[in-house]
Amino acid sequence: MLSYTEKPNAARRFMRSTLEWLNRLKGADVLLFFMVLLLKQLWFSRLIHVPNMDMDGYDTVVAIGTLALVTFWTFWLPTRGRIITLIVLDLLLSFIMYADLIYYRYFQDFISVPVLMQANQVDSLGESIGTLIHAKDFLLAADWLLVIPFAVYVIWKGRSDLRGDSNEFGYSSQRKASLWRKVIIRVTVSAAIFAIGMSMSIGNVNEAKKTWALGLFDGNWWNVSLYNVTGIVGFHGYDMYRYAKLHWIDSEQASAEETAEALAWTEARGDNRQSLETDPTFGEYKGSNVIVIQMEAFQNFMIGKSIGGQEITPNLNKLAKESAYFSQFYHQTAQGRTSDADFLSNCSLQPMMSGSVFIQYANHQYNCMPGTLKDNGYSTAAFHAYEGGFWNRNTMYANMGYDTFYSKKNYQIDEPVGWSLGDNSFFRQSADIMAKQQQPFYSFMITLSSHYPFTMPEPEQKLNVGELDGTLMGDYLQAIHYVDASIGTFIDRLKAEGLWDNTIVAMYGDHDNSIRDWSLFETFLGQPLSDLQREMILKQVPFIVHLPDGKYAGTHTNVGGQLDVTPTILHLLGISTADKTLLGQPLITSQPQSKLVVQRNGAFTDGTVYYMPSGDAVAGNGKCWNIAANALGDVQDCLGAVEGARTELSMSDQIVQHDLIASFRAAAVEASADGGKATAANMSGAGK
Repeated sequence: MLSYTEKPNAARRFMRSTLEWLNRLKGADVLLFFMVLLLKQLWFSRLIHVPNMDMDGYDTVVAIGTLALVTFWTFWLPTRGRIITLIVLDLLLSFIMYADLIYYRYFQDFISVPVLMQANQVDSLGESIGTLIHAKDFLLAADWLLVIPFAVYVIWKGRSDLRGDSNEFGYSSQRKASLWRKVIIRVTVSAAIFAIGMSMSIGNVNEAKKTWALGLFDGNWWNVSLYNVTGIVGFHGYDMYRYAKLHWIDSEQASAEETAEALAWTEARGDNRQSLETDPTFGEYKGSNVIVIQMEAFQNFMIGKSIGGQEITPNLNKLAKESAYFSQFYHQTAQGRTSDADFLSNCSLQPMMSGSVFIQYANHQYNCMPGTLKDNGYSTAAFHAYEGGFWNRNTMYANMGYDTFYSKKNYQIDEPVGWSLGDNSFFRQSADIMAKQQQPFYSFMITLSSHYPFTMPEPEQKLNVGELDGTLMGDYLQAIHYVDASIGTFIDRLKAEGLWDNTIVAMYGDHDNSIRDWSLFETFLGQPLSDLQREMILKQVPFIVHLPDGKYAGTHTNVGGQLDVTPTILHLLGISTADKTLLGQPLITSQPQSKLVVQRNGAFTDGTVYYMPSGDAVAGNGKCWNIAANALGDVQDCLGAVEGARTELSMSDQIVQHDLIASFRAAAVEASADGGKATAANMSGAGK
């Protein structure tokens, strides 16, 4: 056994011999880098385990190609510089994969440049991140135990160890001809690796874009589908290109033709809503106050359920019977999560595939409900007992048309629960403010206590969750029960103060609860779940609309989504949205309207079928489920609506990214001055 004093010498001898070996076998370091990073990408693919997306021959070829593009230039460097560079690349790419893995478990998506711009959102996840880390994840960094000490050695001792070996570049003791020969060899090798990398990565991706991934890179409807084509390293390269193209190269400008096309498409939606203004429900509750409650992680499968002999949501169960309760209502959020739900429900536009509209496009123009109500004589306020800068709300809410935003600084944190103030105190303090608001008013409220990982104080854990005790699902049920009780107390307060009888009170869940252990759901529900049932659990949230006279109470089975919240409420108030750029339509009418609810990843439903896209973006490879039968049907039954769903996503993206509502408004003003109407036909000069 080596003594304490011998160990450093033995370690030094090992590292020196390794360095000399890598110096003699030119390119061995690059080969080792390729092997290690390929194994990591294979392990990453197994860890995220996206159905139909495990690494195969195509993925391996593309992965090798992207690694070649990452490393080809390192051959220009001397041995020491190349080794250090490869180690840094290993550390960086490993960290990116690990960060993607954690992010995917929470958001079912990958980190992108816009997400990095809102990195402060991740900081506030706090203990949530700890629950997403698994021991097997650390295999992504297993080699760090060797490469980090080796990197330190190469940085501090490598220069002296290699001094005798041709001065690293090999020209201190070589003739000029030898120097040029070495330069030519290095340039030739790097050029060859670059060419091979381009062929294996870009070449294969371009071929996929023409065949099985046709339209994917134009629609950009799901980052996971992009990853299936490009690999994880290629995805981040493409993401940087996509961001640069959108924000710097194209300067966020749409052509006149694109602007006219988008206007024509949105006008058609407006015409459909205008046709419903003859319905008796239009303006039936004109002048009513409006309170909208966005409930954190509140999913539809909670409604009507009990555990241990106790109702989980007794107050919402009662309210659902006294109100219009939509049993097939879907959240349509993406990476922006809570901010996406806010944007969808208040502005009736699809979220971005990557990042949050609140972060990226807060200065663009929208037809949001608070602004529209403000224009119609309402006082408007948003209530959320959290940091005002989170999701850039301070900026975005001013643009959306709120008179006042009551954030954490406006509340006394007298009942801390989870991330901030408990919902019970939040509703009580918010009601104190509402009692002083000028009527009619619009109050938008965001709850927080049921946020992942659902940590509730022990006195508030009032359910007997049995075998689910100590699990995420058990904690979730406790949190939902607490929020339900808080809402019940708030409703009692509205009734006591006379607001209940002249206020439209609507509430919906913002997104799923981020629990991905399906055994927990199956234990709670007492049955195995099909892929369709899992998707419905993830995507369906409650939407309850209580009207001042209790009309239209009962379960409504017509399908709807968060895009429909604003059109529904404005329709009931008798405020026309015919000239507004909104994607949704009213859900409360005398005759339910057929519609398509489109998800950001390209999934959609009309209430009878549910289409799940495949990861490869080929429409025909998706699944078409018959909802009533809970069984797979013929995919042909869904293909007719695929293009319409993709068009909705594409048009919404253009409107948001290129600030087209500003163009529409400018054209409308110009047409008004000319005594005409702004239509798609006269938008030829409306591009920004």
